Amino acid sequence: MEITAGGRFEVRITPADVGKRVSVRRLNPDRDGTGTFTDTVGVLTSWNDGVLLITRRTGETVRIAESTLVAGKIVPPAPARRRGPAAGFEELATVSARAWQPVESERLGDWELRAAAGFTRRANSVLPLGDPGMPLDDALARVTSWYAERGLPAYAQLATGAEGTQEALCVELERRGWVREVSAEVRIAALAPLADAAADVSRVRLSRTADAAWTARYQRSGEVSPEVVKVLSAGPSVWFATTAAEDGTVVAIGRCVVDGRWAGFMAVEVAPERRREGLAGAVMAALARQALEEGASAAWLQVETDNAGALALYDGLGFAPHHAYHHFRAPAVP
Repeated sequence: MEITAGGRFEVRITPADVGKRVSVRRLNPDRDGTGTFTDTVGVLTSWNDGVLLITRRTGETVRIAESTLVAGKIVPPAPARRRGPAAGFEELATVSARAWQPVESERLGDWELRAAAGFTRRANSVLPLGDPGMPLDDALARVTSWYAERGLPAYAQLATGAEGTQEALCVELERRGWVREVSAEVRIAALAPLADAAADVSRVRLSRTADAAWTARYQRSGEVSPEVVKVLSAGPSVWFATTAAEDGTVVAIGRCVVDGRWAGFMAVEVAPERRREGLAGAVMAALARQALEEGASAAWLQVETDNAGALALYDGLGFAPHHAYHHFRAPAVP
């Protein structure tokens, strides 16, 4: 925090710094007249009527009374990488959108409305990268009506935690009653170490299509509708991995989309009774080797923040957090 030469804390931010990444310390007074300090780092998304709103990397918005501030300063943007490939938010957002394409879409300025008969939030949410070309309330009204016409709830996919992400828009949606339902991390890693992992890939079969055995193992598919098949099959260069047991039962699957220098990993699943046998690592290694042959050098994936098992797996494989993304649901229409 900022401390003057005399040893006192100093608040070196003002309402003019809204939109910048800051670090602040506030005093939480106790009943006995003493108090404790709490530090908060994130994007200053609002400073009105004596209250600061700071959105953390996780997407959580913290309300801080101006009267409790004891120190504050502007800090550099969160680094684009900690290990692995360098990457910007806009590049990753674009690549990940191409890897999970909707059945139908429509442009609203720089926003993209996406629908796929309700199969996954990613394929049934607006992706607001840029300016919608109209006032925000008008844009949100158009989003809500577009999804209502298709019998779907309106969702928006927003990101936090990296330079150029959408903390301010998250706050604006929350002010309008939109509710954050789920959050996930986007993680990145170098591709070669993943491909070079000491994993037995001899039983991993790669295919350009997801057959019935693959989709039967995929937990999110439910009924395998045409929309499910279209979403899974779309992308620049799509590969499906399948591992079968001795009796032919599929025990592990995965999907990879190669797009330029990036290889995106999705739908990596292992039968519950066969977990902790290295099957997920083998699936990813086989897909990574194929992606290397196509010229990719970097890897990305998305994992929900409450999936402890997957987070531990990807930590071990060298994936580092890049940013978080969140799905906000529109309030119900009266």
